[in-house]
Amino acid sequence: QVQLVESGGGLVQPGGSLRLSCAPSGFTLDGYGIGWFRQAPGKEREGVSCITTVGSTYYADSVKGRFTISRDNAKNTVYLQMNSLKPEDTAIYYCATGSCSFAQALGVMRSMEYDSWGQGTQVTVSS
Repeated sequence: QVQLVESGGGLVQPGGSLRLSCAPSGFTLDGYGIGWFRQAPGKEREGVSCITTVGSTYYADSVKGRFTISRDNAKNTVYLQMNSLKPEDTAIYYCATGSCSFAQALGVMRSMEYDSWGQGTQVTVSS
C-alpha cells in the first residue's frame, strides 16, 4: 500500500521559515509527481505546489515567491521550503502522489488528480 508521511510542521512566528518533508513508506518517489495541499479550519483544501517526476514545478499565487518545492530522489524525499510565513499560511499541510501536469497547464491544483495522501502536518504561524 502506498503511504506518505509528512514531517517538519510546527509553530513559527510571522516572517519565519519551515521546511516540510514528504517521504514514502514502501516505495520510491522517483516515479511519481508530488503535490502539497493545505487545509485551514473551516476552509476547503487548497493546492499549494507540485513537482513533476523531472522536477518542473507549479505554485499557487498565494505562495509564489515564498515557497519552494524540491525533490531529492537519492533521499527519496520531497521538500516544501516555506519562507516569509504569514498567519494565513496556518493549516494542516498534506502531500500526495499525482500529476502536476494539470496544474501547470490550467493554473490550479485539483485534489482529484492525486491518489495517495499522507496524514498531514500542522503548520501554525502566530506571534
